[in-house]
Amino acid sequence: MKRLGLLAATGTIALMLGASVPARALIVFDPSNYVQNVLTAARELQQVNNQIVSLQNEAQMLINQAKNLANLPHSSLQQLQSSIQRTQQLLAQAQRIAYDVQQIDRAFSTNYAPATSSQSDQLLIANAQSRWQNSYAATQDALRVQAGIVGNLDSNRIQTSALVTSSQSASGALQATQAGNQILALQAQQLADLTAAAAAQGRAQSLEAAQRASAQDQGREQLRRFLTPGQGYQSSNVQMFH
Repeated sequence: MKRLGLLAATGTIALMLGASVPARALIVFDPSNYVQNVLTAARELQQVNNQIVSLQNEAQMLINQAKNLANLPHSSLQQLQSSIQRTQQLLAQAQRIAYDVQQIDRAFSTNYAPATSSQSDQLLIANAQSRWQNSYAATQDALRVQAGIVGNLDSNRIQTSALVTSSQSASGALQATQAGNQILALQAQQLADLTAAAAAQGRAQSLEAAQRASAQDQGREQLRRFLTPGQGYQSSNVQMFH
C-alpha cells in the first residue's frame, strides 16, 4: 500500500510540474517552414557556386590572354639580318663594272663601243684587255657570291628547325603569329640570296657575251686595217682577247 501511495504522489507531482511549464518552451516542428528554409539555403549555395564558376572562367580568360600576348621565346631576326648583310657586302664588293647603271653606261660607251677607224691600235688593244679583265672579275665575283650563299645554308637550316619547333609549341596566338612571320622572313632571306646569285651569275654571263661581241667587232676592224693599203698597220699589234 505504501508503494502505491508513493507512485500516486509521484504522478501527481509530475502533472503539476507539466502544468507549470510555459507554452513557448515547447519545441514544435513545422514541416513546411523546414522545407522553405532548405530551399532558401540551396538557392544561396547555387548562387555561390555560380559566382565561383564565373570567377574561374574570368581567371581562365586572363590566363588565355596572357598566353596570346606572350612573345615567342625564339627569335631568328639577328641571324637573318647577318645573312642578308653578308650577301649585300659580297654584292657591294663587285670589281670593276659594278651594279651601277651610270658606270655600266660609261663602260659600254667606251670599252664596249663599236670599233672605228679613228681609234688607234693601242686603244683597241687596251679596250680588249679591259673587257677581258671585266669578265674575269665578274666571274670571280659570281663565285664569291655563290660561296657566301652556300655558307648561309647551314644557318638557314638551323633557323628553320628552330622556328618550326617554336611554331608547333606556341602557347598563344601571338607566338604562333610571330613564328609564322619569322618563317616568312627566313623565306624572304633565302629568296634574296637566290636573287643575288642570279644577279651575280647574270652579270658575269652578260659581260662575257659583251666581250665576245666586242672582240668580233674589233677583229673585223683589225682585219679591215690589215687588208687596207696605207693604214700603216703593224701585224705585231694584233691582239685578240676572247
